[in-house]
Amino acid sequence: MKKIIAITFAIITCITAISQTSEEQYAKALKLKMELKYKEAFPMFQALLKSDSNNVNYLQFASYCYSKYGYYYVTAEADKMKHYKNAEYLAKKAIKLNEASADAHYAYAMALGRINENASSKQKIANAKLIKAQADRAIALNPKLAGAYHILGRWHRTIAGFSAIEKAMINSFFGGVPPGGSYDDAVKSFMSAIGIEPKYMNHQYELAQTYYDMGKSVEAKLWAKKALEITPSNDDDIKAKKDCEALLKKLN
Repeated sequence: MKKIIAITFAIITCITAISQTSEEQYAKALKLKMELKYKEAFPMFQALLKSDSNNVNYLQFASYCYSKYGYYYVTAEADKMKHYKNAEYLAKKAIKLNEASADAHYAYAMALGRINENASSKQKIANAKLIKAQADRAIALNPKLAGAYHILGRWHRTIAGFSAIEKAMINSFFGGVPPGGSYDDAVKSFMSAIGIEPKYMNHQYELAQTYYDMGKSVEAKLWAKKALEITPSNDDDIKAKKDCEALLKKLN
């Protein structure tokens, strides 16, 4: 009897230790993700998923990191797409497990956005409604989720920039798109993102790019310069800095 009790106690101790280790690893991975250190966070979330593939937090943040890591650290387009497809799969699984998770909907919208960067016009149009729906759902669940507003801003700008042929395809084959899809809506979305994360350079760059696309060079230059006042501290900032500098060259 004593032997059985000892074995049971050892098993419980082992399970507790594993649980504590997972919690500690998750805390470290989440901290790295929040610091936008995607290269370091990515393998940690991969490892956490191996320990529990039905944990919503592991799924949604691994999805996010797959999109970011694929974008910044994978060179071949085919390999990038594999990362984005993995991101899509994990986000959809997270939503299935917890439909009320704002981060899961945000990760799904991000994955679809990345997939669309190298998609055909038909696929872009087919995904357009879904991206909008996912970003809207994320914001409804968490109005302070700046990244969802950012995606929504890019969505409005993309739809606004569709050619007449693409817009005809939307109306003919997909029954139109949700309300919005204007440059003004894009500006509002990026302004909302900036209001929540004023020191995230990429929000300000995308707003500058939107004004440039609208033909408003004064506003575009103003926001590009404002973005460059921020000291780059992560991959997103470094890319945004280069994009701002390239935009200012065009404006000058």
